[in-house]
Amino acid sequence: MSKREIAPYGSWKSPITSDLIVAGTVSLSRVLVDGESVYWLEGRPSENGRYVIVRWSPQTGIIDVLPAGYNARTRVHEYGGGEYLVHHGDIYFSNFIDQCLYRLYPDGEPESLTPAHIFRYADGVVDSLRSRIICVCEEHMSPSEEPVNMIKAVSMEGDLAGGTVLVSGNDFYAAPRISPDGSKLAWITWNHPNMPWDDTELWVADVAPDGSLHNMLRVAGGTDESVIQPLWSPDGVLHFISDRSGWWNLYRWREGNIEPLCPMAAEFGRPAWQFGSATYAFETAESIICTYVQNGIWHLARLNTKTGELTPFKLPYTVYNHIQVANGFAVFIAGSATEPTSVVRFNLTSGETEILRRNTSISVEPGYLSVPEPVEFPTDNGDTAYALFYPPTNEKYEAPPDEKPPLLVISHGGPTSATSATLNLGIQYWTSRGFAVLDVNYRGSTGYGRAYRQALYGQWGIADVADCINGALYLVAQGRVDGNRLAIRGGSAGGYTTLCALTFHNVFSAGASHFGVSDVEALAKETHKFESRYLDRLIGPYPEQKDEYVKRSPIHYADQINCPLILFQGLEDRVVPPAQSEKMYQAVKAKGIPVAYVPFPGEQHGFRRAENIKRALDVELYFYSRVFGFDLPVPIKPVPIDNLD
Repeated sequence: MSKREIAPYGSWKSPITSDLIVAGTVSLSRVLVDGESVYWLEGRPSENGRYVIVRWSPQTGIIDVLPAGYNARTRVHEYGGGEYLVHHGDIYFSNFIDQCLYRLYPDGEPESLTPAHIFRYADGVVDSLRSRIICVCEEHMSPSEEPVNMIKAVSMEGDLAGGTVLVSGNDFYAAPRISPDGSKLAWITWNHPNMPWDDTELWVADVAPDGSLHNMLRVAGGTDESVIQPLWSPDGVLHFISDRSGWWNLYRWREGNIEPLCPMAAEFGRPAWQFGSATYAFETAESIICTYVQNGIWHLARLNTKTGELTPFKLPYTVYNHIQVANGFAVFIAGSATEPTSVVRFNLTSGETEILRRNTSISVEPGYLSVPEPVEFPTDNGDTAYALFYPPTNEKYEAPPDEKPPLLVISHGGPTSATSATLNLGIQYWTSRGFAVLDVNYRGSTGYGRAYRQALYGQWGIADVADCINGALYLVAQGRVDGNRLAIRGGSAGGYTTLCALTFHNVFSAGASHFGVSDVEALAKETHKFESRYLDRLIGPYPEQKDEYVKRSPIHYADQINCPLILFQGLEDRVVPPAQSEKMYQAVKAKGIPVAYVPFPGEQHGFRRAENIKRALDVELYFYSRVFGFDLPVPIKPVPIDNLD
């Protein structure tokens, strides 16, 4: 091995460039199986963020089945999910531009089934006996009124009225699932101020020959119980995931009784930010192929529903989702610290795996990849918090012996979400240049049980910030990072944590907020229906606790920021309106602190266009090079930094 070049941290030249990341990377989601064919959804930054339905079969390999000009993306709950379904080769999907439900026959052109713009559709299933799709519908009749959510049936031949209402009256609905014989329908529902990881209910009804619902019965859920992912077994027994034990575990409803299948301190599900998550599927009536997470690592296993025996598979992945089972195969999306996220076809008999599609065409030498280390560290109130630590890694470079690396603390979005150990080139972009990265699963994150998830209730902007700070100080105390070059970054809710850390504390030397919340009062008043009462639990009821909202809004205390800040914002963001970032920018600028504001026209909540993803990465690196004082090995087009240039 050749001798490494000595260069300061941050200045290392890396093959993991922003061009490389956006040119060869797609997002993968929503796996479905239809006969021998496997379908999935690809989000493509190179096509302005368009979502394309893709099919693989043994005969044809991989082909795009969604014609150019169509974008399979629904805006139900704004976060979408459950955008399409497949039935005997026919595809039904929501189209982003008009939110119509479309039918696409093989080798045909999409045909609209519903009126444009008024209704949005998601999470559908086929009711074969009645030639209809049963799905969640969100009605947008008046821009000034809150949308109305319901479960509807839409004829597979089209319905100019937008479908027939089956269930309505509650604030939210999800996961309508019809039994194998078509005689029963199950669904999830909840009301404000709950989110689907708080208190939800599982209902079942008989389906009459004419398609109407009768004898509605609440099976599970209510106060202090989150029920998600109902699914019928092949022999018609209803299964679901509930956290009634404090952990999202698997249960079944049989002969009027609820039975736990495999009680354990692990999570078999994820928070339902989007529709259509699938963390388990049936191999047979007595065998479930399931995924579960413990200590931040996901596992794939076979669960015998008669004996309760759980048998993990030995596969090289640490994250799983979107699992489907058919014809002796499980198909899922999986990844690990060194393996990119992929669509994997797994032979349940032989144990052989076949990768159908990777989310990137990039091949990176292992010498440039930082492998994360799970860490636990003490935080406020005697609690423990969790994170993944990525040391700086580049086989061509080493730093001067007396230098410690700058640390970039990442606060994930949500905040009811979690970071994962799968290969993330966005993180490797930093570590391969000489940054250390701490990706924090602060209190409120999922994967550690209901109590840890609810530890953020009433404490948003406090507990999450404390965990990010204590994680950074923990690494400083260990001598692993430079205590004078600590930065924090995050998007959405993670952007809020970032802004709170910079505003109310003096630990970090710089920060980057990507479409982050600076005014939680404005968020409570302006955001969309799905999240409109989210803060009731995270902070408190509004307007009753308005003073607390003001107290926790960085915008009102921007004069306390004493370190450089860069803000990134999509100008069509409805979750966090652009005015929030713009106000923060102006306030910090007025104080004389170095600050930059980078707006992206046409982007919503999160950046989907290749040129904007690339620009955001490079500009943030340029920003740190200026404020931390290291040279860039490759020039980057500058961005104006007020009070510094």
